[in-house]
Amino acid sequence: MAGRALHSITGEDIGRLMDFIRAVVKDTGSKGLVVGASGGLDSAVTTKLCADAVGPENVLNIFMPSAITPAADYKLTASLSRKWGVRYEVVGIQPAIDVFTGTLLSDVKVPLEKGNISARCRMVVLYNRAKKTNYLVAGTSNRSEYMMGYFTKFGDGASDLVPMVDLYKTQVRQVAEMIGVPKEIIDKVPSAGLWEGQTDEGEMGITYHDLDIVLDGIAFGGSDEEIAKDAGIGSSKVAEIRARVDEMEHKRIPAYRPDVTFNDP
Repeated sequence: MAGRALHSITGEDIGRLMDFIRAVVKDTGSKGLVVGASGGLDSAVTTKLCADAVGPENVLNIFMPSAITPAADYKLTASLSRKWGVRYEVVGIQPAIDVFTGTLLSDVKVPLEKGNISARCRMVVLYNRAKKTNYLVAGTSNRSEYMMGYFTKFGDGASDLVPMVDLYKTQVRQVAEMIGVPKEIIDKVPSAGLWEGQTDEGEMGITYHDLDIVLDGIAFGGSDEEIAKDAGIGSSKVAEIRARVDEMEHKRIPAYRPDVTFNDP
């Protein structure tokens, strides 16, 4: 395990991702794909992969800003959609967030609570549009987020297909460079945009570069000491990440169900 390097993405890998997307759309009898556009790397890569796989005319980008969404993201998502020829809609979700936070008496001083509400409001929009158009919702989660449970259940974690779930964030950047995602997006500080000032790496307390080495080491059975050496971080941080991965298992599996059968013949 020691010294193991992450797989470098190839053109063949990208072709397999697009084959997967095409197959899912065809096998489900769907007409196209809906992608939540955020102005971030993951949504941009997902959009481009979907457009290349099934044709841009069969992809709908929906930008769902809230009160804290940077103004630059409006322009960025619109220009990207136009550049790649996909359809583009803007659906503001702040009124819905306000109603839910008021109804639930949510504490505005707890940003994670409001962030989860925001993520679930966005998914309501995506599935509403998908149902009306016989489209599928393409998720944008990557393997780094998936293993860490860094997503909202029934929010950004909900989707009909999730093309990048086996790609670490550093590999997503490789894909982005290969398929023509603009450099300003590749270099943008990763953020879920769920509250003002929020960044992925700041919230997790580690860079994606180091995190991906740690997660890959965990996936392939490395010890804390081996992984710490490979990543250049302390073994206590590796242990913390390992515990987080284990703790978040419930977010990666279907709902728990009893191991009994009530309707035997």
